Amino acid sequence: MFANPESNIAQFNLREGMRVADFGAGSGGYTRSISNHVGHTGHVYAIDIQNTLFRKLAEDTRFYAVKNVECILGDIEKKGGSKLADKSMDAVVVSNVLFQSEDKIGLIDEVKRVLKPKGRVLVIDWMDSFAGMGPQPKYIVPKIKAEHLFVDRGFKIQENISAGSHHYGIIFIYE
Repeated sequence: MFANPESNIAQFNLREGMRVADFGAGSGGYTRSISNHVGHTGHVYAIDIQNTLFRKLAEDTRFYAVKNVECILGDIEKKGGSKLADKSMDAVVVSNVLFQSEDKIGLIDEVKRVLKPKGRVLVIDWMDSFAGMGPQPKYIVPKIKAEHLFVDRGFKIQENISAGSHHYGIIFIYE
């Protein structure tokens, strides 16, 4: 089955009051789940560079009167592109973004910049193209490569999660 945002976020162990960034928020599947987990005292920053997706998510947030989500049009692959303050996030979610990212190091460095010390990042991405259901094979970022990318930038693997039969999930901590 495909990745289930609610199941994946439940395994990330977010708590009431946390500040969490959803990098590459898209249509908001993870944003909604994060919002529920951090509660009324928490805050979610849903960031995407695609204007159409950004507008749809912002409209949905207003329509459903979600008070703890802020939608940001930003470039998560550039330093400061997320428009978040340095060391301001307890956690970051990067789901189905690595395979699309042109500057993976820039993306990881932006995650690092916004995380508080001991902050965590949940990375979920495709394991394979599965006969055309996922990205083209040349864009797949294998799990071992994702691990190396993050570890080489100063992260430690905290744990792996079950992210569905077509995705892998890794929780990293930045110390």
